[in-house]
Amino acid sequence: MKRAISWLKNFRPAKILAVFLAGTFLILTQACTSKVTAQTPQPGAESPYLERHDPTKNYNLNEPQGGMNNFSDVDARAQAGEKAAEAKAKALRDNSKRNVDEKGIDSPGQYVENYRQGTPFGQRVKNLGGDIGGSTEELTEGVAKGTKRGIENIKENTQNAVQGVTKNAQQAAEDATDGVNKALK
Repeated sequence: MKRAISWLKNFRPAKILAVFLAGTFLILTQACTSKVTAQTPQPGAESPYLERHDPTKNYNLNEPQGGMNNFSDVDARAQAGEKAAEAKAKALRDNSKRNVDEKGIDSPGQYVENYRQGTPFGQRVKNLGGDIGGSTEELTEGVAKGTKRGIENIKENTQNAVQGVTKNAQQAAEDATDGVNKALK
Protein backbone atom coordinates (compact mmCIF):
# COMPACT_ATOMS: atom_id res chain seq x y z
CA MET A 1 0.00 0.00 0.00
CA LYS A 2 2.86 2.33 0.76
CA ARG A 3 4.13 1.81 -2.75
CA ALA A 4 0.83 2.71 -4.29
CA ILE A 5 0.63 5.87 -2.16
CA SER A 6 4.20 6.90 -3.03
CA TRP A 7 3.48 6.28 -6.71
CA LEU A 8 0.39 8.49 -6.53
CA LYS A 9 2.42 11.20 -4.81
CA ASN A 10 5.04 11.13 -7.63
CA PHE A 11 2.36 10.95 -10.30
CA ARG A 12 2.41 14.17 -12.29
CA PRO A 13 -0.37 14.63 -14.78
CA ALA A 14 1.60 17.37 -16.62
CA LYS A 15 4.30 14.91 -17.72
CA ILE A 16 1.72 12.40 -18.97
CA LEU A 17 -0.20 15.10 -20.76
CA ALA A 18 3.03 16.33 -22.47
CA VAL A 19 3.92 12.81 -23.63
CA PHE A 20 0.38 12.26 -24.91
CA LEU A 21 0.38 15.56 -26.87
CA ALA A 22 3.83 14.87 -28.38
CA GLY A 23 2.74 11.43 -29.55
CA THR A 24 -0.47 12.81 -31.04
CA PHE A 25 1.47 15.57 -32.85
CA LEU A 26 3.92 13.03 -34.29
CA ILE A 27 1.15 10.76 -35.54
CA LEU A 28 -0.81 13.65 -37.11
CA THR A 29 2.22 15.14 -38.91
CA GLN A 30 3.16 11.78 -40.38
CA ALA A 31 -0.38 10.91 -41.39
CA CYS A 32 -1.28 14.29 -42.90
CA THR A 33 1.76 14.91 -45.11
CA SER A 34 1.06 15.11 -48.84
CA LYS A 35 4.37 13.50 -49.77
CA VAL A 36 4.02 9.99 -51.10
CA THR A 37 6.69 7.72 -49.77
CA ALA A 38 8.29 5.16 -52.04
CA GLN A 39 7.89 1.56 -51.21
CA THR A 40 10.98 -0.17 -50.01
CA PRO A 41 12.34 -2.68 -52.50
CA GLN A 42 11.70 -6.30 -51.82
CA PRO A 43 14.73 -8.39 -50.92
CA GLY A 44 14.42 -10.60 -54.01
CA ALA A 45 13.83 -7.79 -56.55
CA GLU A 46 16.69 -5.86 -58.20
CA SER A 47 16.70 -2.12 -58.69
CA PRO A 48 16.24 -1.00 -62.32
CA TYR A 49 19.22 1.37 -61.85
CA LEU A 50 21.62 -1.34 -60.87
CA GLU A 51 24.14 -2.10 -63.62
CA ARG A 52 26.29 -5.14 -63.51
CA HIS A 53 29.66 -5.54 -65.15
CA ASP A 54 29.47 -8.05 -67.97
CA PRO A 55 32.96 -9.24 -68.97
CA THR A 56 31.66 -10.41 -72.34
CA LYS A 57 30.63 -6.88 -73.36
CA ASN A 58 33.05 -4.34 -74.83
CA TYR A 59 32.59 -1.14 -72.84
CA ASN A 60 33.33 2.18 -74.55
CA LEU A 61 36.38 3.40 -72.66
CA ASN A 62 38.82 6.14 -73.61
CA GLU A 63 41.69 4.87 -75.69
CA PRO A 64 45.19 6.18 -74.77
CA GLN A 65 45.91 9.17 -77.01
CA GLY A 66 49.31 10.36 -75.75
CA GLY A 67 49.97 13.71 -74.17
CA MET A 68 50.28 14.60 -70.53
CA ASN A 69 47.67 12.23 -69.16
CA ASN A 70 47.72 9.62 -71.93
CA PHE A 71 43.98 10.06 -72.46
CA SER A 72 41.77 12.51 -74.32
CA ASP A 73 40.13 15.25 -72.30
CA VAL A 74 36.90 14.70 -74.22
CA ASP A 75 34.26 12.28 -73.01
CA ALA A 76 34.23 9.15 -75.15
CA ARG A 77 30.51 9.63 -75.74
CA ALA A 78 31.13 13.11 -77.22
CA GLN A 79 33.75 12.10 -79.80
CA ALA A 80 31.22 12.30 -82.63
CA GLY A 81 30.60 15.97 -81.79
CA GLU A 82 34.34 16.60 -81.58
CA LYS A 83 34.89 15.07 -85.01
CA ALA A 84 32.08 17.17 -86.48
CA ALA A 85 33.60 20.35 -84.99
CA GLU A 86 37.04 19.47 -86.38
CA ALA A 87 35.55 18.84 -89.83
CA LYS A 88 33.72 22.17 -89.77
CA ALA A 89 36.88 24.01 -88.66
CA LYS A 90 38.88 22.37 -91.46
CA ALA A 91 36.24 23.36 -94.02
CA LEU A 92 36.33 26.98 -92.79
CA ARG A 93 40.16 27.05 -92.97
CA ASP A 94 40.13 25.65 -96.49
CA ASN A 95 37.47 28.12 -97.58
CA SER A 96 39.39 31.12 -96.21
CA LYS A 97 42.63 29.92 -97.84
CA ARG A 98 40.85 29.48 -101.17
CA ASN A 99 39.39 33.01 -100.86
CA VAL A 100 42.83 34.46 -100.14
CA ASP A 101 44.38 32.66 -103.12
CA GLU A 102 41.62 33.75 -105.50
CA LYS A 103 41.63 37.42 -104.52
CA GLY A 104 45.45 37.78 -104.51
CA ILE A 105 45.82 39.79 -101.33
CA ASP A 106 48.88 42.04 -101.09
CA SER A 107 48.12 43.44 -97.63
CA PRO A 108 45.11 43.49 -95.30
CA GLY A 109 44.32 47.07 -96.34
CA GLN A 110 44.37 46.09 -100.00
CA TYR A 111 42.17 43.11 -99.24
CA VAL A 112 39.48 45.49 -98.01
CA GLU A 113 40.01 47.74 -101.04
CA ASN A 114 39.90 44.76 -103.44
CA TYR A 115 36.76 43.48 -101.80
CA ARG A 116 34.96 46.83 -101.95
CA GLN A 117 36.07 47.94 -105.40
CA GLY A 118 36.75 44.66 -107.15
CA THR A 119 40.22 45.87 -108.26
CA PRO A 120 41.47 43.96 -111.34
CA PHE A 121 44.67 41.95 -111.25
CA GLY A 122 46.74 44.46 -113.27
CA GLN A 123 45.84 47.27 -110.90
CA ARG A 124 46.73 45.14 -107.90
CA VAL A 125 50.18 44.43 -109.41
CA LYS A 126 50.65 48.18 -110.06
CA ASN A 127 49.61 48.95 -106.47
CA LEU A 128 52.07 46.38 -105.19
CA GLY A 129 54.88 47.95 -107.27
CA GLY A 130 54.01 51.39 -105.90
CA ASP A 131 54.06 50.03 -102.37
CA ILE A 132 57.49 48.49 -102.92
CA GLY A 133 58.81 51.76 -104.41
CA GLY A 134 57.46 53.75 -101.47
CA SER A 135 59.00 51.27 -99.03
CA THR A 136 62.47 51.61 -100.62
CA GLU A 137 62.25 55.42 -100.47
CA GLU A 138 61.31 55.26 -96.79
CA LEU A 139 64.16 52.83 -96.15
CA THR A 140 66.67 55.12 -97.91
CA GLU A 141 65.50 58.13 -95.92
CA GLY A 142 65.66 56.14 -92.70
CA VAL A 143 69.23 54.97 -93.40
CA ALA A 144 70.32 58.55 -94.22
CA LYS A 145 68.79 59.94 -91.02
CA GLY A 146 70.30 57.12 -88.97
CA THR A 147 73.76 57.70 -90.47
CA LYS A 148 73.54 61.45 -89.82
CA ARG A 149 72.50 60.88 -86.22
CA GLY A 150 75.30 58.32 -85.78
CA ILE A 151 77.92 60.83 -86.98
CA GLU A 152 76.54 63.46 -84.58
CA ASN A 153 76.78 60.96 -81.73
CA ILE A 154 80.40 60.16 -82.62
CA LYS A 155 81.29 63.90 -82.61
CA GLU A 156 79.63 64.37 -79.21
CA ASN A 157 81.40 61.32 -77.79
CA THR A 158 84.84 62.48 -78.98
CA GLN A 159 84.26 65.94 -77.50
CA ASN A 160 83.21 64.37 -74.21
CA ALA A 161 86.27 62.12 -74.28
CA VAL A 162 88.63 65.07 -74.82
CA GLN A 163 87.00 66.97 -71.97
CA GLY A 164 87.22 63.89 -69.77
CA VAL A 165 90.94 63.41 -70.56
CA THR A 166 91.76 67.02 -69.74
CA LYS A 167 89.78 66.84 -66.47
CA ASN A 168 91.58 63.62 -65.55
CA ALA A 169 94.97 65.17 -66.35
CA GLN A 170 94.21 68.24 -64.26
CA GLN A 171 92.97 66.09 -61.39
CA ALA A 172 96.10 63.93 -61.57
CA ALA A 173 98.32 67.05 -61.50
CA GLU A 174 96.43 68.41 -58.49
CA ASP A 175 96.68 65.05 -56.70
CA ALA A 176 100.43 64.91 -57.38
CA THR A 177 100.86 68.45 -56.06
CA ASP A 178 98.87 67.64 -52.94
CA GLY A 179 100.91 64.47 -52.44
CA VAL A 180 104.21 66.38 -52.68
CA ASN A 181 102.95 69.06 -50.29
CA LYS A 182 101.89 66.43 -47.75
CA ALA A 183 105.25 64.69 -48.05
CA LEU A 184 107.10 67.95 -47.39
CA LYS A 185 105.17 68.78 -44.29
